[in-house]
Parts: sequence; C-alpha cells; structure tokens
Amino acid sequence: MKARMDAVRAAVQQGLDNALADLPDGDLADAMRYACVGGKRVRAFLVLESARLHDLPDTAALPVAVAVEMLHAYSLVHDDLPAMDDDDLRRGMPTCHIQWSEATAILAGDALQTLAFRQLTDEAIGGCEQRMALIRRLADAAGARGMVWGQARDIAAQSAVEPLDLAAVKTLQQAKTGALIGFAATAGAIMAQADPAPLADYARQLGLAFQIADDILDVTGDEATTGKRVHKDAAAGKATFVSLLGLEEARDKAAALVTRAESSLDPYGESDAAGNLRALARFVIHRQT
Repeated sequence: MKARMDAVRAAVQQGLDNALADLPDGDLADAMRYACVGGKRVRAFLVLESARLHDLPDTAALPVAVAVEMLHAYSLVHDDLPAMDDDDLRRGMPTCHIQWSEATAILAGDALQTLAFRQLTDEAIGGCEQRMALIRRLADAAGARGMVWGQARDIAAQSAVEPLDLAAVKTLQQAKTGALIGFAATAGAIMAQADPAPLADYARQLGLAFQIADDILDVTGDEATTGKRVHKDAAAGKATFVSLLGLEEARDKAAALVTRAESSLDPYGESDAAGNLRALARFVIHRQT
C-alpha cells in the first residue's frame, strides 16, 4: 500500500498545483496553495481506490480526489481560526491565519471550497449524470447535513452545561469527520453507477476509527511528530472517545471498527484495490500524524 499511497500523494499534489496555477497573483492565491501542501491524502486515496474497485482509471478519479482534498483543506483552514478551534500549527507549519491574516484565511477557505465544486465539472470524470451526483453528494457531505453541522455541534458542546455522552460524540464525529470520508469512499461507485452501500458501510467504520485515532494522538502524541498542537481536548474539557472510554478501551474500539471496515469489503474479493482499502483501515489507527 505504501507505494500506492506515495503515488497518490504525488499525483494529487500535482493536480492541486495545476488547478491553482493560474490564479491571480497575491495573498489569496498564496494562502490557497499553502493550505493544500502536505497531509496524508487519505480522502484522495479513498477516491482513487474506490474507482479502481470499479475498473475506473486514475484519470477519471483524479479530479474528484483533487476536489475532496481542496474541500478538506478549506475545512482545516476554517477549523483553525480563532473563532473555531483556535490553532496556530497545522502539518508542522503555522496555520493559515497566522501566516497571513484571519481575513485572508477565511477567504482562502471560501475560494478552495468553491474551486472544489468546479473540479467536479471536469468531463474526465464521466457523464453529466455522474458529475451531478457527485456534486450533490459532496454538498451534502460538506454542508449543513454533514461536516459543517458536525463542527457547529462541536463548538456548541464546548459551552454546554453538560458534556456530550458517547452516543452524541459518535453522531457529531460521523458528521464532522465521517461525512467527507463517506463521500470519498463511495465516489468510485457513484462514478460507475454501482451500488455504494458496501463502501458506505466501510466508510462509517473507517471514519469513526479515524476520529478515535485522532483523539488518542491528542493524548499520546507529540507536536514534533503530529505537526499540530496536542493535549488540547483535555485542556478545553471536550468530550472525546478517550475521555469517555479511557485510552485502552478507545484503542480496542478502534481496532474493532477496523475489523468491521475490512469485512465490509468482502463483496469486492481480493483485488489490489480492496487490499489497499483494508490496509488503509489498519493504517489509520496506527498512524502517528
């Protein structure tokens, strides 16, 4: 899987560079490019491997992978803002509003979000019906039914009198983290006009495992390795999988979710793409960043 992930990272970074190359010069374009540097590219990998599961070429899937990484970059820029999570470090670099200004960071995020949807109009993806389906699904995953709703709930919870219980944290994270992962994992099926249900189930388990791993890293990680501030959740009094389950039970829960995610891929047999997606599920709970 490592060789494939490295190839995906390189291809997606080139795709991002190409998509951002002809913007008018200035702080806005510079901040947009800055926000798109680095990262694990898990969501892009999901897009490309879900496409391979359905015998679709990387050339068709790459615009979708670039779109989802633009959308993800926008979400990180906005999440880091003082009014949100108030972070000053991301991917080992100063966050966008620290490097430029709050206004520039907000506008860079706005512009990345809109450019992501433009990417989904690329004719290389397939016919109009497939492209429209992807646009609708990304809008639902990213907006008030998905990621943005999850972030709103997260912010509201920080000032609530009673902390969230485990069920509420799960619901919140299925939206904030899981919705975009769900879009990425099912993109190949949507492009192929195939049944997305097995990949949607895989994504549900993967998204929760991914978030539990993030919660664990906030407790056990260090800034030099993770590239971001750690121990913030406890300092803010946030309810997380670790605070509610304890460290060892959280690890056990993540491992069980990965097992279920792998089983969800049984309909796809032992193809290279299915094997890579199983390996990705294991990777997300053992990563250090």
